[in-house]
Amino acid sequence: MRILLITPPLTQLNTPYPATAYLKGYYKAHGHEVRQVDLGIEVVDRVLSYDFLKEIGLEEQARLTEPVKRFLRGQDDTLGPRIANRSLLPEGKRFEQLDEDNLEWSFGVSGTTDKAFHLATLFIEDIADHIREKIDPHFDLVRYAEYLSNDAPTFDPLYAELQQAPSPIDRIMLDLLSAEFGNYDRVCISVPFPGCLYGALRCGQWLKANTQATIEIGGGFPNTEWRQLNDPRIYEFCDEVAIDGCKDGDQYCPDFSDLPLDKYLSLTEMTNPMHRLWSMGRWNKMVMAHGCYWHRCAFCDTTLDYIGRYRAPEAATVVDHMESIIAQTGRTGFHFVDEALPPKLLGEVAEEILRRGLAVSFWGNIRFEKAYTAELCDRLAEAGMVAVSGGLEVASDRLLKLIDKGVTIQQTVDACRNLRNAGIMVHTYLMYGFPTETLQETIDALETVRRMFDEGIVQSAFWHRYAMTCHSPSGLNPEQYGARRTNMEPNPFCNNEVDWEPKFDYDIDAVGAALRMATFNYMNGLGLDQPLRNWFPIPVPRPTSYKQRDNKHQR
Repeated sequence: MRILLITPPLTQLNTPYPATAYLKGYYKAHGHEVRQVDLGIEVVDRVLSYDFLKEIGLEEQARLTEPVKRFLRGQDDTLGPRIANRSLLPEGKRFEQLDEDNLEWSFGVSGTTDKAFHLATLFIEDIADHIREKIDPHFDLVRYAEYLSNDAPTFDPLYAELQQAPSPIDRIMLDLLSAEFGNYDRVCISVPFPGCLYGALRCGQWLKANTQATIEIGGGFPNTEWRQLNDPRIYEFCDEVAIDGCKDGDQYCPDFSDLPLDKYLSLTEMTNPMHRLWSMGRWNKMVMAHGCYWHRCAFCDTTLDYIGRYRAPEAATVVDHMESIIAQTGRTGFHFVDEALPPKLLGEVAEEILRRGLAVSFWGNIRFEKAYTAELCDRLAEAGMVAVSGGLEVASDRLLKLIDKGVTIQQTVDACRNLRNAGIMVHTYLMYGFPTETLQETIDALETVRRMFDEGIVQSAFWHRYAMTCHSPSGLNPEQYGARRTNMEPNPFCNNEVDWEPKFDYDIDAVGAALRMATFNYMNGLGLDQPLRNWFPIPVPRPTSYKQRDNKHQR
């Protein structure tokens, strides 16, 4: 069978999303002829071309986009100083938001490469803003028509838009698809995010009208949102919807070999160190173990296959795959996209990397737990681990127990300290607004975060407001967590986040804004000695302290 695998616009621009690479590895191992195409990077490359930008009236930008793309691809580092000293690029609205003092504080003197990447990103985003405002309201650099797919109970708005004539960006995408399409028997379109769905359906629409191939849509978005799909109009755009997929697909080595690896762009919109790591550099994305070895957290979609079905390979298999991918891409950096890297397997992989004498860098998501001893963290750093992200979540021992996180604040603090002492960057995800969370608990959580920044054991953090989903323990049994769902009937189209009745006696929106503002300043080394109440527009209680170990226990 001849199979075409498609990633539709748009995902990250700095590196290929790995879904089609895993599918290609699986299908090749089963004797099929397979090709994959990333329409996202191809569309952006065509949009950021001299001819297209001149056509839409951006002649000054058109003259500079090719050299800027070469710089953002790592193909012409010498352009960095001119970009950094702001003598080369036209500066639009994005540049008006720059704080010159903060720019120099974040990146140092003129000529710094990271500063040049940041300014070049603003230049590209100015172009994207113009296209969205003047040419195509769907366009964005990392998503496409996402507002039509995000939290969409019915297909009606998205379906109506798909009945309209293709937009200028649609036409670029469909031209690329038609040039790519050959005599394929099956086309598999991966939709990892809501910002890819519109592009996927436009592609399916064209394929239905112009080919005889069987069209299948799958990926993270359908697996999460379409498990209760009840609208037959979707089959005007595809023949099959894949849910969960093959049970052993993740065991095959991903194959990136036919993707245009020289076209990906490193962009950095924010100075957040974890965001820079995420969006800069062409990391090889791969899975170490399928699913989450804990899969109990009340806020998480643990009933879904990609989280709840845990399976881990041998460490030697993981490192075999790493070596194969290095040979395909020429890159030695890896972003493991696991729900949570298993510490035992992670340690075994580190030992295997060291045994083989490989020089690699890697990072991924973990659970901050007692397994991350000083000895393990040192070994991970020696093997090439450069960063981790993980959930401190509600930062309250009562709530951590309620959500069945399986860790305490002190265990999290100890793990973060051990990681940082080993030289590994730490980013933590935080959550506010969980059912029954009090204002005092929220303030105490922020105090925990402040102390961790002050001690230097985290470098980056971000707050998310709790969202109840229909696939999580808290969504399936909300009464156990002090909440009540307001609607138990499924939608005909998308079903994930659900409505519930919060019972908070404080302004949670104001609190969320204050948490984000405080943490942004902490990341920049500011306001760590200020009273927490200074960040809030409403009266808040004084924080209580988490128990911190004596200095003799710190390395």
